[in-house]
Amino acid sequence: MPTYEYKCKKCEETFEKFQSVKDDALTKCIRCDGEVSKVFHPVGVIYKGSGFYTTDYKNKESKKPTEEPKPKKKTKPSCSGKDECSASGSCN
Repeated sequence: MPTYEYKCKKCEETFEKFQSVKDDALTKCIRCDGEVSKVFHPVGVIYKGSGFYTTDYKNKESKKPTEEPKPKKKTKPSCSGKDECSASGSCN
């Protein structure tokens, strides 16, 4: 069961009340019977581990992976005639 903090609008007194989530919020101050409201606090967030924000979420400005240059195709020397090539198919 959570503890809620209230602040009186009349006497500006703050106090805490241990209540169930299902309980109705308090409306009267415990000291002066003035109107009270809940005090909301920011939630503390703790990031554990190194690189949490860079490894778990995609960067909106992520760069496209760089493509490696394609290897150049090896070209076979061309023969000007049948007499220049040997039986293996390579030029002399």
